Amino acid sequence: MTGPEMHDLVRRLYPLCRSITGDGLRRTLDVIDGSIPLKVSEVPTGTKVLDWTIPREWNIRDAYVKDAAGNRVVDFHDNNLHVVGYSVPVEATMSLEELRGRLHTLPGQPDLVPYRTSYYAETWGFCLSQNTLDGLADGPYEVRIDSTLADGHLTYGEHVVQGRSSEEVLISCHVCHPSLANDNLAGVAVAVALAQRLSDPWYTYRFVFAPGTIGAITWLARNRERTDRIRHGLTMACAGDAGTITYKRSRRGDAEIDQVFAYVLKDRPHTILDFSPYGYDERQYCSPGFDLPVGSLTRTPYGSYPEYHTSADNPDFVRPEAMEDTLETLWSAVQVLEGNRRYQNLSPYGEPQLGARGLYGSLGGRSDTKQAQMAMLWVLNLSDGLHSLLDIAERSNLPFQALADAANALRNAGLLKEWVD
Repeated sequence: MTGPEMHDLVRRLYPLCRSITGDGLRRTLDVIDGSIPLKVSEVPTGTKVLDWTIPREWNIRDAYVKDAAGNRVVDFHDNNLHVVGYSVPVEATMSLEELRGRLHTLPGQPDLVPYRTSYYAETWGFCLSQNTLDGLADGPYEVRIDSTLADGHLTYGEHVVQGRSSEEVLISCHVCHPSLANDNLAGVAVAVALAQRLSDPWYTYRFVFAPGTIGAITWLARNRERTDRIRHGLTMACAGDAGTITYKRSRRGDAEIDQVFAYVLKDRPHTILDFSPYGYDERQYCSPGFDLPVGSLTRTPYGSYPEYHTSADNPDFVRPEAMEDTLETLWSAVQVLEGNRRYQNLSPYGEPQLGARGLYGSLGGRSDTKQAQMAMLWVLNLSDGLHSLLDIAERSNLPFQALADAANALRNAGLLKEWVD
């Protein structure tokens, strides 16, 4: 999937009114299913999931504020950010003064509409630009939110790329935000592109598309027996803006996924952040009872760009080339994860005679012959079961792939075997 193709997926998903439950979330999963097949799960309202309970399902058909002349001065169909998420039904006639407490704006960004939700408190409201609010007369206004809040389900989707190992890499994206292109949709598009690219991997890759917080908690509650298979993981969001890559470490701080991203990012502009129990769903996967090795991959982090959670986070804000760069960064990390092994030197007493085994001769004519020879020597010297290939790459300052190629050649020559704990 190219950058323009990822951007097209963002554009197709953008108009859907997503929330933590409801038909907008289902339609989102349907669109993703058109690119990669999903197994969709529905969890009924009232189900206990860890310390949480699945809420009632929210759906919305229409919402508006009409002036005395019948003009929709705030219209859900213009932008689904205009309604506070999970607003209960309302039908009333109100003055501007009566309505004002239900109106949310961004005075510091007067052209933009904010994103607001109220998932767990039954209330209602509208979001609009400060400029629109400043232009409103005293009223009266016809106010209507045609929504339902009723027993239903929470929905999430999974896509699995089966590997040769049952050990898993978890890639998790939140799919609960409405029309916000960078904050969730760009991450979804990059995850879909990665899933399409994977072919015969070592690890099994599990992609989870779920509403934020409650969705990840639900997945964890329903998959406790599976979590001990997760060896590496990432949450994906904010993947399409013009900023440089940001990686946030797992709770462990020194997990292999943390080491891998430090390695693949070292020669390019980037930011690495320490773990904190705030952000995206890494905080659920890294909660102390699970303590999974899950980091977070973004470009500019949440809350750190002016378009965040506003109507300016639209498809024009997301750049195809930025999503391509995020994907290639992720792919580089996957290549290291896939190839990173610990080995045992089977001839550890002195340096084995490589020429006699045809290992030096097999390298003749290569432009990187000296590098390949050094890679063999480094792999032999540090293959004691304590050092992974990534450890050797960091210490030797040689490319990871050169070391992986060397390890493969040495193993074929009977000088190396994979370490088994």
